[in-house]
Amino acid sequence: MNIIVPMAGIGSRLRPHTLTIPKPLTLIAGKPIVQRLVEDIVKVIDQEVEEIAFVIGPTFPKDTEEKLMTIARDMGAKGKVSVQEQALGTAHAIQCAKDTLEGPCVVAFADTLFKADFTLDGESDGAIWVKQVEEPSAYGVVKLHDGIITDFVEKPDEFISDLAIIGIYYIKNGEVLREEIQYLLDNNIKDKGEFQLTNALENMKQKGLKFVPGQVTEWMDCGNKEVTVDTNSKILQFASQENENLISKSVTLNNSSIIEPCYIGENVELNDSVIGPNVSLGDNSIVENSKIVNSLIQTNTIIKNVTLKQAMIGNNAYFDGEFKSVSIGDYSVLK
Repeated sequence: MNIIVPMAGIGSRLRPHTLTIPKPLTLIAGKPIVQRLVEDIVKVIDQEVEEIAFVIGPTFPKDTEEKLMTIARDMGAKGKVSVQEQALGTAHAIQCAKDTLEGPCVVAFADTLFKADFTLDGESDGAIWVKQVEEPSAYGVVKLHDGIITDFVEKPDEFISDLAIIGIYYIKNGEVLREEIQYLLDNNIKDKGEFQLTNALENMKQKGLKFVPGQVTEWMDCGNKEVTVDTNSKILQFASQENENLISKSVTLNNSSIIEPCYIGENVELNDSVIGPNVSLGDNSIVENSKIVNSLIQTNTIIKNVTLKQAMIGNNAYFDGEFKSVSIGDYSVLK
């Protein structure tokens, strides 16, 4: 089994946090979003992963490749990193890692996290994970008949279906998908100005391949500050239920308490503070005389004299003040 993770988007809705760190490498409950995504895929697929290919953007930081290769190695897989030089659509992004499209493959776009209880149908040619949504016009959607996908439609102007594609796909034969995407590129076949994966899947279906839906129980967005903080809270709750080790033994507590679930990183110092529930606090951070709930705070950050709720604070930040709901990027200072 191979996994391809297109993640070349700049994450503009999550600025200022994505000005210095790509969104998929933003820490959620102590792990990068893309790492949690890959881990969840492996749990659902329950197969050995041989190779993980990441497709990044041309402006990503120099250390991005090293971080992604480490994630692949930790999963026991070979890692590859490709660059999508131009944002030409989902199909184009996948084709940037076309050498990995061999045999059984999972394609997972690093925009969201999910929870699913799903067993692959060995008789089908692929599976598309979907979730029922209220406004399907913002998504690619599928239509079903007797449990089989009959249509793929990209962001329909009129109601077609409310089953939105969440961005995770299983393809039994990666070479077939590679050929169909190449056909789109060679013939300049675009939809809404871009090369769309749904068009390649529709062509495969027209040739007789059978796709089934994979239902998810949770679909968690990381698009902007508000939903990313909410996703952090949900991941903390899931991780706690699964007995994931969330609080480092190196935490220093001085007249302070932690209300779980929380992620507290290495060498964190808490003075006269209450942390939690649903807080992630990154490595080497210091919190003094503060109360923090439902918040996502990255590494090497100092926080003093605040009451925070629904906050997101970047790396190497310093915050001393009376603000209550904030979104502070890396290296920011508020006194």
